[in-house]
This record gives sequence, structure tokens and C-alpha cells, in this order.
Amino acid sequence: MGVNLSYLIKYHKAVKGDLKKIDNMSKLRVKKAIETRLVVDPEKYGQPLKGNLKGFRKLRVCEYRIVYKVVEDEITILGIRHRREVCKAIEKREN
Repeated sequence: MGVNLSYLIKYHKAVKGDLKKIDNMSKLRVKKAIETRLVVDPEKYGQPLKGNLKGFRKLRVCEYRIVYKVVEDEITILGIRHRREVCKAIEKREN
């Protein structure tokens, strides 16, 4: 199975609010991680989540986590939050 280099990125509507809480330097790091890692190979770079968030993956960027789901050639980003609060926030968005 080859690597798909053309993933479509979609964002949950609440991600905009997540980004407002992040400083500018961290926003740049998150953007770079999405462009250089997620779009290239989301399965390789992200770790699978367990429990209520099984089926989702997370990508660590400094103290923040990008939580996303991959379906075929589409990546849906459900949240970009501080590591301490990411799981609770995402569970609320998915239910």
C-alpha cells in the first residue's frame, strides 16, 4: 500500500475557537505539522487513540494535540487543544 500524498483536510467548526486560545508561535508550529506530516502520512505520524475516541488519532505538537480522523483520502480535524483538555473537548464534539 503506497502513501497517498493528496489528503483533503477538513476542520470541525469548533477548531476556529481552539485556535483563538493558542499563541502565534504555536499556531505556526501546528500549521507546519499539518502541512508537513498530516498531509503526507497521517497514519505514520499520528498515534491511535483508545477508549471513547477509538478510531481517532492524535498528533503531538509541543504541548498541543491535533485530534483527527482519516477516512480514505480525507482528514477531518476535530480539535487542536492543550494536551490536558483535548480528550474531553473532542468527546463532546463527537457525541
